[in-house]
Amino acid sequence: MLVAFSVAPSGAEGPEGSVHDAVAAAVRIVRESGLPNRTNSMFTEIEGEWDEVFDVIRRATEAVGAYGPRVSLVLKADIRPGRTGELDGKVERLEAALKRGEAAPEGE
Repeated sequence: MLVAFSVAPSGAEGPEGSVHDAVAAAVRIVRESGLPNRTNSMFTEIEGEWDEVFDVIRRATEAVGAYGPRVSLVLKADIRPGRTGELDGKVERLEAALKRGEAAPEGE
């Protein structure tokens, strides 16, 4: 499965960098997990089996909880049993379709 998630403290009182520090704590947990992942300006994507992915997200969320009284968590999941390498595979198929001048196949 692929999961894109965003986690941040809510209602935190503290220095300007506190949100960045909280997000860095979450991303550090994701990167140390060893699961395929990437972070962009809005989300962190992670790929793996259900239990291992959600364990990492749980730990990342708990780490952010240390930075404020509330935590905001947004998730989007693509659950396709038996598929691996989709973190890059989906993007590669999209880029190939763009080069051919076609739309991506249904379901991509």
